[in-house]
Amino acid sequence: MLRIYYKKDKRLAKESDITLLRSIPLNDLVWVDLQNSTVEEKVTIETFFDIKYSSVEESTEIESSSRFNELDDELIINSNFLSSKEQDFDYCPVSIVLEKGILFTYRDDNLKTFGESVKKIKSNPGAFTNGYQILLTILETGIEQDADIIEGLAKDIADLNKKLTLNRKRSDEEILLKIASFQNYNILMRENIIDKQRLVSSLMKSNLFPEEYMSVLRIMIKDIGSLIEHNKFAFERLEYLQDTFMGLVNIEQNRIIKIFTVATVAFMPPTLIASIYGMNFRLMPELNWDYGYLFAIGIMVLSSVLTLVYFKKKNWL
Repeated sequence: MLRIYYKKDKRLAKESDITLLRSIPLNDLVWVDLQNSTVEEKVTIETFFDIKYSSVEESTEIESSSRFNELDDELIINSNFLSSKEQDFDYCPVSIVLEKGILFTYRDDNLKTFGESVKKIKSNPGAFTNGYQILLTILETGIEQDADIIEGLAKDIADLNKKLTLNRKRSDEEILLKIASFQNYNILMRENIIDKQRLVSSLMKSNLFPEEYMSVLRIMIKDIGSLIEHNKFAFERLEYLQDTFMGLVNIEQNRIIKIFTVATVAFMPPTLIASIYGMNFRLMPELNWDYGYLFAIGIMVLSSVLTLVYFKKKNWL
């Protein structure tokens, strides 16, 4: 899918037909967006504008030189955006080229960040006159959505905390898996936020990015710093939740072990009595006593009861 945004009558217009590309003046072009495009479309854009999109391997490398590269008249950027897939999150690498005020983007997924950015552009098409403004809008939208995800994650963690403390019939395995899942989401968010922080910092240091937009970048850096703090708090909250969970599991296990221990100790005196009368020595008067059996049973029961009463007074039961 190809989207070409260009200036027309002091507003942004959109075109999707690649054959009409030559009819659009180069000075009027603002944004060329390729999404899950064909090889022909990609090669045509690269040849016509004399640019080179990054490959998938280059887009996923973590070296600074691979994430941001500044040439004589263009910026080559590789950044990851979160892609939502069936109530899960994954990375979608995006190749970005910014040359002479024209923004070129190449991606495979239908990212929500780009969709929301297009809505902002459509709501005020006269305010966007170059690719720098489009890139800033995409980054701002990405930061806003990261904030929404962190807020939603915090709510899910709070709900899980309530379930852990209030629900006595909880599934320990389910809760442990949820904690692990939330930790994974938090790690993805951390990596995504740090990636944006590195990108914005590089843009602030760039000689090709206009000075007039530096104030917007400084605000983004502050917003990203706030997201990092919230992300850190979420990590600490998950660690506390995991410690609480393990503490409750240990208490429950100790309670079970305590029951077995009390039962074992309670039956020790009767076992001792039974062992004594099971020795079968000849000189044991109780063997020939008519009430010997009942006497032995009685003292066995009495010894168990006295043991349990003692445990009860000590608050061991």
